[in-house]
Amino acid sequence: MTATGPDGPAASGRHETPQERADRLWNEMLQEVRVAQTGAQILFGFLISVAFTPLFAHLPDFDKHLYVATVLLGAFATGALVAPVCFHRFLAGHGMKPELIRVAGRLIATGLVTLALTISAALLLLLRTATGNPTLAWILSGVVLAWFTATWLVLPQIVLHRNAARRR
Repeated sequence: MTATGPDGPAASGRHETPQERADRLWNEMLQEVRVAQTGAQILFGFLISVAFTPLFAHLPDFDKHLYVATVLLGAFATGALVAPVCFHRFLAGHGMKPELIRVAGRLIATGLVTLALTISAALLLLLRTATGNPTLAWILSGVVLAWFTATWLVLPQIVLHRNAARRR
C-alpha cells in the first residue's frame, strides 16, 4: 500500500503506509520541538529569576509591566511547546496519530510565535535597561522580531510557493 500525500499517492516519493507516514511525521515533529522546547524553558527560567534581583525594584513601571508581559509570553510559549508531548501521552494507543500530528503542528506553530514574541520582549527590556535609550531598544527589538518573522514565517512560504510553481 502506498501513502496518499496532499498531492496524490506517494507524492513525497516515499512508499509508506498512512501509519508509517504518521509515525515518521510524529518523530520528525518531536525532533523539531525538542530544540524550541529547551530554548523556551531556559529563557523562561532566566526570566523568572529577574524579579528576584536587586535592580528589579528600581525599574520604571513601564519596564515592570513589560517584564510581566514577557514572563507571561514565556509561559505561553513553554506551555504550547510542551503540550504536544502531553497530548500524545493522553492519545497514545488510540489510533489517532494523524489527528495528533495536526493538533501538535498548530501547538508548535503557536509556541514558536509566542517564543519569538518572548525573545523580542525580553530583548526590549534588556536593551532599555542596558542602553538607557528606549528608542534604540525599540528599533533593535523590532529588527529582531522582523528577522524572526522573515526567517521563521516568510522564507518558508517563499520556498513553498517556489516549489509549487516549479512543479506546475
